[in-house]
Amino acid sequence: MRKKLETTSRFLSFVLRHKPETIGLTLDSEGWCAIDQLIRLANGQGTRLTRELLLEVVATSDKKRFALSPDGSSIRANQGHSIQVNLNLQPQTPPPMLFHGTATRFELSIRAQGLVAGSRQYVHLSADSVTALQVGKRYGKPLLLEVQALAMSRSGHEFFMSANGIWLTRAVPTTYLRFPDAPERNGNASLGDTKINIRK
Repeated sequence: MRKKLETTSRFLSFVLRHKPETIGLTLDSEGWCAIDQLIRLANGQGTRLTRELLLEVVATSDKKRFALSPDGSSIRANQGHSIQVNLNLQPQTPPPMLFHGTATRFELSIRAQGLVAGSRQYVHLSADSVTALQVGKRYGKPLLLEVQALAMSRSGHEFFMSANGIWLTRAVPTTYLRFPDAPERNGNASLGDTKINIRK
């Protein structure tokens, strides 16, 4: 059953975040679709999906990847979209520090251009380093980056929080990143108050 749930979760992530058209599905401007339509189209394309299975995936997702509408008739992904949707997120003040997990093979490009959303709408950030490190491990040898989120916010960069607790922002300039081997300015500067000069 666990394997079935994981397979269904990956399928839902694919069609609700990236390629709804592969099964003939159309999302509204906020990323919602009718559950009955999703089930019908998925089954028509050979992916076995029932309402019970879908609800089980939503309920058991450790990252709370999906949300149901108040009346239970529609579903959408909470974040991670590569297609343009309006999640109606309001800017929020982030904590002093957030974290981003990636793979070491991306370090040189990140040092050169900072964190960019790429094919997604936002850069995803975690409130704790453990979660970010787990994300990084999915892509290879993990690289844990610290983001001076509050300093960014005070400089005019907007931050949002998704319905499942992931912090989102459009991009993170290198000025606000701390790499594992980057020294703190003056030897003892506070990350929450001081910009870090990244060694290129």
